[in-house]
Amino acid sequence: MLRIYNTLSRQKEEFQTIEPGKVRMYVCGVTVYSDAHVGHAMSALVFDIIRRYLEYKLYDVRFVMNFTDVDDKIIDRANKLEIDPLELAEKYITDYQKNLAALNILPATSNPRATQTMDEIQAMVTGLIDKGYAYAAGNGDVYFRITKDTDYGRLSGRKLEDMQAGARIEIGEQKENPLDFALWKAAKPGEPAWDSPWGKGRPGWHIECSAMNLAEFGDQIDIHGGGNDLIFPHHENEIAQSESYTGKPFSRFWMHNGMLQLSGEKMSKSLGNLVTINEFLEDREGDVMRMLVLTGSYRGPLAFTDEALDSAEKGIERLKSGLRPAAPNTGGLDKEAAASLAEQAENARDRFVKVMDDDFNTAGAIAVLFDLVKAINTSRDAGAANEQLSPAQAVLRELADVLGLRLAGKAGSGDADKFIDLLVEVRTEARTQKLWALSDLIRDRLIELGVTIEDSKDGTSWRWG
Repeated sequence: MLRIYNTLSRQKEEFQTIEPGKVRMYVCGVTVYSDAHVGHAMSALVFDIIRRYLEYKLYDVRFVMNFTDVDDKIIDRANKLEIDPLELAEKYITDYQKNLAALNILPATSNPRATQTMDEIQAMVTGLIDKGYAYAAGNGDVYFRITKDTDYGRLSGRKLEDMQAGARIEIGEQKENPLDFALWKAAKPGEPAWDSPWGKGRPGWHIECSAMNLAEFGDQIDIHGGGNDLIFPHHENEIAQSESYTGKPFSRFWMHNGMLQLSGEKMSKSLGNLVTINEFLEDREGDVMRMLVLTGSYRGPLAFTDEALDSAEKGIERLKSGLRPAAPNTGGLDKEAAASLAEQAENARDRFVKVMDDDFNTAGAIAVLFDLVKAINTSRDAGAANEQLSPAQAVLRELADVLGLRLAGKAGSGDADKFIDLLVEVRTEARTQKLWALSDLIRDRLIELGVTIEDSKDGTSWRWG
């Protein structure tokens, strides 16, 4: 039974979907105004892992991740660069999609954009005005009337009276209440704008996600995800406007990942301590970032240090060691030892599901994989034949794949392993015929591909890494 921590209830709950066997999952994507950083990568990896496990559990997952492509930050950056804001957004959308592919993150079912959802946004704003939850100010802005939503603040645990203390209306704003938030913003010179019943303008940030959710899924979804920095005000405001508009509970589960920390501080542009995904990938394989995320709790903070990354890298090599073939001319395990390895592999699958069913305990899942690798390597050292190792290695590949780890090497397929086997066989023959130059050439080229060759008195074996 899968149990998930729900930010809204502040406890783990049994996972039940609106439609049996189907998951409607929406995750807030990036605001595309600069290079994505490893904090964005952490969030994307967390929800990719969650999605992969739900699919492993045979759910039909519709996974939607939006792009915020019209926003104050985009406009400000574009104006500084003297280019069109939509052109800037398009560039960073393309770059981010390349980053996701490099991190082995599955493509979303849909990537809606704010600029492509203007009709739905305006229809939602109009509906909120008609229901009395929003009002049009005299200057072309439209605001959500926060006092109309009697349970505002339940996601973040904030009380309206506490938030009102010290709140004030900025110069030029025509709000009824300082806490009211913008649904539609009147156009300013040099900004992109769309025609609307309230004059030319553009949507507020919060209404964009509510409208995209409504367009993609209808009134209700199963999972809404994002970083815990979005709980307030973004997700709080999404709940307010969506439920006020539909009259129905918005999302059954609210899931939030913790923040990435560099040298003990949360990564942020204001602190200037960001590492972009591109910079990370120049030095490390994408799976290293995934392994780092897997070894922690998705809800907690995650330390991004060289030591933690080195440990993640070693963890990947440890998992890959379980895929090494048997030593040449091995005699094989006896019947009892072979049965024991097969039993440990089946137990690993059961243990993996048990820990992952407990709010996606990926650290526990990795521990299960390490135990399986230990059993495989112990059996290999005891003389197991390839046909005895293969079933357990198949389980290792299966479970690693659920987590999105690519253990088959850079080529990423079993065919690559077969080709390496062939090259090692050719090299062995070259050594037998004392063709040392050819033997060394094959070894050196394999090393360049990330393959380690190990010669011993029993023959030659190889491994990735």
